[in-house]
Amino acid sequence: MPEKLTESEVQKGQDPSSVKQWDNDVPLEKKFEDFAAIVDKLGVCMLGTARDGVGPVCRSMAVAKRTGPDFLFLSNADSQKFEELEGKSSIVSLSFQNNSNTDWVSVTGEAVTTSNDDPRIKEIHSKMVSAWFGNLGDGVHTGGPDDPRMKLIEIKATFISYWRTGALGGAGLAMEAVAAAATGTVATPGSLRQLTSEEIEQARSKYSSMSS
Repeated sequence: MPEKLTESEVQKGQDPSSVKQWDNDVPLEKKFEDFAAIVDKLGVCMLGTARDGVGPVCRSMAVAKRTGPDFLFLSNADSQKFEELEGKSSIVSLSFQNNSNTDWVSVTGEAVTTSNDDPRIKEIHSKMVSAWFGNLGDGVHTGGPDDPRMKLIEIKATFISYWRTGALGGAGLAMEAVAAAATGTVATPGSLRQLTSEEIEQARSKYSSMSS
């Protein structure tokens, strides 16, 4: 429900929407469960890197596997993104957005790339991945897990924030906004949460699942 704006919030220089939507006082298990539900449903995100002479650059990436708070991607070694991931800064961002109900997740993390002999590639490879590589027909560049072009990108999360829409979903957001605008109150149609580095470490030890 919309909440009244207070004078003290204005005097303190607070962002009323952030303050009133803040809902971080929940158990880690619940915070992680809701985070995982959003990203697993979407499966595709924007991977942001830093490119020399340009600045932040983003591209769409399909998640090959989420393991706890971390993410694994398969990508072509010839992609320009590897120059950025293996360059001056390995700090990246992942952005997930659900346009149907406004859920979003932002992940800051450190990127680690591995060679084709990483055994996890075979674990997470699928035929759909091969579609982005093509098969040269030489028995080597097949688009399969042994293709030398196939590299793994692991994003180890260091900070996570997310927005979870309330029970009424996208329609509720619109109704909430209309009501707030009409009454001078602040729309609060969902929950804003964060996972700190300490909480992420706890989640990593409890929820990560890879055989290697």
